[in-house]
This record gives sequence, C-alpha cells and structure tokens, in this order.
Amino acid sequence: MLNRRAFLGQSAGVAIIAGAVSAIGTEAVAAPLKTVTASATPTLLKMARDLYPHDRLPNGFYETALATIDAKVAAEPGSAKLLSDGVANLDKIANGKFGKPYLDIVAEADRVAVLKAIEGTPFFTRMRGEMITALYNQEELWAKLGYEGSSAEHGGYIHRGFNDIDWLPA
Repeated sequence: MLNRRAFLGQSAGVAIIAGAVSAIGTEAVAAPLKTVTASATPTLLKMARDLYPHDRLPNGFYETALATIDAKVAAEPGSAKLLSDGVANLDKIANGKFGKPYLDIVAEADRVAVLKAIEGTPFFTRMRGEMITALYNQEELWAKLGYEGSSAEHGGYIHRGFNDIDWLPA
C-alpha cells in the first residue's frame, strides 16, 4: 500500500518524465527561415535530423544549423528557391511512395528511402554538405559529442587526451 508521500513522489517523477518525452518531439523551430515558409521548416528540421541523427540532441542545434544554411542560400543570387523547391520535391516523392508528406512518415527507414530517391538533386547535395559544417561547428555541441576542441595550441592530441575516449569500445 502506498502512503501519500510515496504516491506524490512517484506521480511527480512520472510527470517529469512525461513532460521531457513530450518536449523532445514537439519543439517548435525558434526563428523563421528566410527562404522557406513556416510550414516547410519542420520538414527541413526532420530531414536534417535524418541526415545527421543524434537522438539525444535537442532541436536547437539543428535549428541553428538550418538558420546558417538558410542565410547562405538567401545571400546567393538565384538560390532563394533551392530549399523551398527541395521541400516540395521531397514531399512529392514521399507522397508518391507512402501516400503522405515526408514529415508524416513515422518509420525512419521509410524516410531514408525517400532521401535516397532525391540524393542526386542539388537540394539534397546542398543540405548534406552544408549540414555537416553548420551542425558540427557549434562549440556548444562539441562537449555533448565528446570533442574537446582544437589541440594544436596545446601540443596536439598525443599530449592532450589521446586515450581518454571512454565511450568507444576497446
């Protein structure tokens, strides 16, 4: 039999876990992008997460990367529609393969199949190429991924943590 204190403690724990789990999937994109509509932005975010999947990273890192890519595309003459046309094509292929837009496809393997179908397009090439830099150049992210930063000014990795990677199997 649970007493009042145990019941409240367990209820609070469940509420915290439920709140954290629901917040992971429902984060809204922080700032509007310049070259795509607000309705296309979540699709770009899902694509970015599928291209470089890190389940434990919050959307904020991906949003920052998307804003960086969007600003670059917006500054290039003739490229303003690259992202919006790319999202439209992504949804067109997703609808053709699965009868629903890319964002609504639940299974990751199915979304990857859609991405494989567009991998030769300028949109996919640009997103894949720009995301790697825009995502992984965020210093706030480095510690979360186990990267300690540049070591050249400290004598190189041999003398600075060469063997301290404890998350890789031996």
